[in-house]
Amino acid sequence: MNAGVGNVIVLVLLGVLALAVGGCACVVWAEHGGPRWVRAVSAMTLAVSEAVRRSERDRRRSLSGSNGDEG
Repeated sequence: MNAGVGNVIVLVLLGVLALAVGGCACVVWAEHGGPRWVRAVSAMTLAVSEAVRRSERDRRRSLSGSNGDEG
């Protein structure tokens, strides 16, 4: 792999990590009554988290061959 591509990948992963940590911090701050923009970022973080969780659950369900009757 080209060293330049590796550096870009590391920078993208660090950016994603920074967004995740910042989102978690906003969720905690919003729980304690932060400003309006913190509550907005918190709501967005929780919505993305739920979408990822649902996607992961659906993917596991489809890989296991289940038909969804388990409830």
